[in-house]
Amino acid sequence: MGKIKSIKFKNNNFEYIKPFSISVGTSTTTQNIEVILETEEGYIGFGEASPSFRVTGERIESLLSLEKAINDALKGENTRKYKRIFEKIDQFFSYPSLKTALQYAVLDALCEELGIQVCEFLGGKKDIIETDKTIGIASIEERIEEAEKTYKEGFRILKIKVGKNIYEDLEVMEEIYKRTKGATYILDANTSYSPKLAIQFTQKLFQKGIDIALLEQPVPIHDKEGLKLVRFNSPYPIGADESAKNKYDVLDLIKNEAVDYINIKLMKCGISDALTIVEIAQASHIGLMIGCMGESSLGINQSVHFALGTGAFTFHDLDSAFMLKEDKFRGKYKVKIPYYEIN
Repeated sequence: MGKIKSIKFKNNNFEYIKPFSISVGTSTTTQNIEVILETEEGYIGFGEASPSFRVTGERIESLLSLEKAINDALKGENTRKYKRIFEKIDQFFSYPSLKTALQYAVLDALCEELGIQVCEFLGGKKDIIETDKTIGIASIEERIEEAEKTYKEGFRILKIKVGKNIYEDLEVMEEIYKRTKGATYILDANTSYSPKLAIQFTQKLFQKGIDIALLEQPVPIHDKEGLKLVRFNSPYPIGADESAKNKYDVLDLIKNEAVDYINIKLMKCGISDALTIVEIAQASHIGLMIGCMGESSLGINQSVHFALGTGAFTFHDLDSAFMLKEDKFRGKYKVKIPYYEIN
């Protein structure tokens, strides 16, 4: 009956193919935790946690120290009664990336037993989704060249990191717009503009005739009034990422009319909260995007199946595995750039 026998943690380190920079820092490596859940009947489920101290306050050492406590709490639980298990896992609310890995591993093991895919268990809404690819912050020339190269690789949705210098950001976008005709653009400031600068930036883009689909997280995390001000003075839709960590944040943002879009990252909230956020956003007619942290193909697997199953997202920012050096591909999906498909 799918009773949990053991849960093991494995610490995995990955290098980025090249340094990845955003407005608040540069990453060269990512340290993730692989979760292996085994049932008494021999079914195995896999999950991955990719913590971010900047976003969620998690440290890898803290997560690894919880292996015994997790086993004590969950051993013997029946994966068919997964909502009971989710409630127990939700008690580890300070460790959202670990919540995700555990909750997904439960579903993965259950679906192995049932002989179906996790995306089918979650609703089977779609068989294919299209991902963007992100252009990090570098010199003006490097950013333009990277965008052009990415476009030629087949990606038609480009996510451009901005936020360090408004004038360089405008110059970069003007040139990228010329060289990648027909692409869709998402811009992400990662909290680094003031409301005034964000409004100026969007208005100057609009004056130059540059169309963007979404400006993500233009202002600091806790400046919800600033986010609302930008939203009501921008010609483009405004989204929240770092400001929308969990279902309570999302409810508050929507009640205060601060956003047009919410970026759900499973690493911020867990599967349980993500399912609730989908319902809240859809009931409020707020758009949804699904994003990632530093997940490998194993971690991206979780978000791909969540997105395919719910079919809830306008935009899919699931590109971190393309940026990492990996020994082997771990996803239960096919990649045909820029698409993810069910196997």
